[in-house]
Amino acid sequence: MNLPDDPRFTTRIVHNIPFHDIDPMGVVWHGNYFRYFEIAREALLNQIDYGYRAMQASGYVWPIVDTRVKYIAPLEFEQRIHICASIEEYENRLRIGYQIYDANSGKRMTTGYTIQVAVKESTKEMNFVSPPVLLEKMGITL
Repeated sequence: MNLPDDPRFTTRIVHNIPFHDIDPMGVVWHGNYFRYFEIAREALLNQIDYGYRAMQASGYVWPIVDTRVKYIAPLEFEQRIHICASIEEYENRLRIGYQIYDANSGKRMTTGYTIQVAVKESTKEMNFVSPPVLLEKMGITL
């Protein structure tokens, strides 16, 4: 199902690469890209009022079960970047896509995604469809 054309389902974060994220080769260590995705994912979920505290209060946890990153060009110390996150799927799982751009040139540096599934916190059972609370927060009626 296509998402409604709603800016709440996309966010853009500005981030400056700190020294502690750099590896001995002078570029961002590959594992830090997932932290950048997390920064944008948290902001995106807060936009729909379903951030991590709201998730927990709703009785669900949403572990990441799959992820991918494609490194197109290296990120470097003090580089200013835009991290974009968009909800791509929501019916049976929550797939969020990411794009990282150089803030000055607009060049795309990285792409990726994460997939999360709803798990009922009280029973630890995975849901095979997203719970109604996610759809409510997104303003979607089926």
